Amino acid sequence: MNLDRLRKRVRQYIDQQQYQSALFWADKIASLSREDPQDIYWLAQCLYLTSQYHRASHALRSRKLDKLYGACQYLAARCHYAAKEFQQALDILDAEEPVNKKMLDRSGKVDSETESTKDWGMSPASISSSICLLRGKIYDAMDNRPLATSSYKEALKLDVYCFEAFDLLTSHHMLTAQEEKEFLDSLPLSQQCTDEEEELLHFLFENKLKKYNKPSDLVVPEMVNGLQDNLDVVVSLAERHYYNCDFKMCYKLTSMVMVKDPFHASCLPVHIGTLVELGKANELFYLSHKLVDLYPNNPVSWFAVGCYYLMVGHKNEHARRYLSKATTLERTYGPAWIAYGHSFAVESEHDQAMAAYFTAAQLMKGCHLPMLYIGLEYGLTNNSKLAERFFSQALSIAPEDPFVIHEMAVVAFQNGDWKTAERYFLDAMEKIKAIGNEVTVDKWEPLLNNLGHVCRKLKKYDQALEYHRQALVLIPQHASTYAAIGYVHSLMGDFESAIDYFHTALGLKRDDTFSVTMLGHCIEMYIGDTDWYCSTPQWEKYR
Repeated sequence: MNLDRLRKRVRQYIDQQQYQSALFWADKIASLSREDPQDIYWLAQCLYLTSQYHRASHALRSRKLDKLYGACQYLAARCHYAAKEFQQALDILDAEEPVNKKMLDRSGKVDSETESTKDWGMSPASISSSICLLRGKIYDAMDNRPLATSSYKEALKLDVYCFEAFDLLTSHHMLTAQEEKEFLDSLPLSQQCTDEEEELLHFLFENKLKKYNKPSDLVVPEMVNGLQDNLDVVVSLAERHYYNCDFKMCYKLTSMVMVKDPFHASCLPVHIGTLVELGKANELFYLSHKLVDLYPNNPVSWFAVGCYYLMVGHKNEHARRYLSKATTLERTYGPAWIAYGHSFAVESEHDQAMAAYFTAAQLMKGCHLPMLYIGLEYGLTNNSKLAERFFSQALSIAPEDPFVIHEMAVVAFQNGDWKTAERYFLDAMEKIKAIGNEVTVDKWEPLLNNLGHVCRKLKKYDQALEYHRQALVLIPQHASTYAAIGYVHSLMGDFESAIDYFHTALGLKRDDTFSVTMLGHCIEMYIGDTDWYCSTPQWEKYR
């Protein structure tokens, strides 16, 4: 009986995804070859592919193959990982190293490494890398993020082509930007790659790492020309625009990717985040429903639904329900934890919001957003010291983010450090202007008003008026902006203009206590009943 012909047929059925046929013949070959270790291995592979995880593990472990061969040890552990028996999988991986990671040939002699590699389809280095990768996934599932991180790093050092380990490190924000750079430099690319492939890997890895760098024109080395249109490369560029707050450019790039590949896995979270930032509720509604229909077991589907309900307002309970589903499907899904925190933050439920943000911070060590939102919550509970600490951490991760710089300025303003506040506010404004057309979005209106307030504190009244007027251009009917302009006019002694602005503010918000009080004072000053006292503490305390 020529078993090699049948073995080829098993591989052929596996390639054609006809796993039941492959399993049938693998079982018969194992009997005909009197349980040759290689044939038992392929039988276990077929059982694994048909989701018969415990049978696959038993086929290997009952014959002690997991103690003899690295590939069998890996497959047995993978079976228990797939069955969500994480501790058992870890126990198999932590057992003594297999006495022989090479394949026994059919006569019972140890094959050469070349032959073993051909037979098993895995080199010893790739088996070791796969074991480290699996160990990292198990630690991740057991919420042991530090050990997961070190396992992924080890997997990538053993096999620099192991993109899954690299992707898990970067997409889950396990490393800070500096740690990412140091790790990339430490990879043994030159030892494992040809010169051409080294340049290719370096370009691909570096492109994915530089998310906090300023977006620039994509420079593709001549040797790997053609990758500029690769969707993964475009998504990395879009992500860089997203983290630099250029949401319109990010949306343009992600939309282009979504046209070519409507369910591109790494593009979806960035695209959903951009839709939220740009307020495109209808588009998000359509996308989220499509995702839930097609991928109900993917956390990004429920994340999209949760984000939609957060966007439309007054649906926070609904949002929480769907975001909880996303975190149940994947506990380590950081974006869902951040959105979950938002659902509490908009209701001023600071404790629950911070609990969600802290979970996100533990999961996303290299992302500044959880730190930013924790700082915001501390600021809202009047704990400016802790707020400043978290904003500083966020700034160390994302030094170019205008939102973080703005919040640092707010803390300085609250501490009465007007000069520092002005410096931070102007720095944030410079960052926004560098982005270009994004400066017109209404979310920057508070920055302009805050610049007006700090200029008023520094007695730069003309500049203060200019900033408040720019804020009015962004949001024309805002009572507090009119009140702020009126207040500056009153400090300049221009009571007639001040009265006009306070009247306008009260027309927009009738119960504005500050405008009512100041209007009374300004009318008294205007008709000359009281001596003018400019910038006295009694006046300043109202702001």
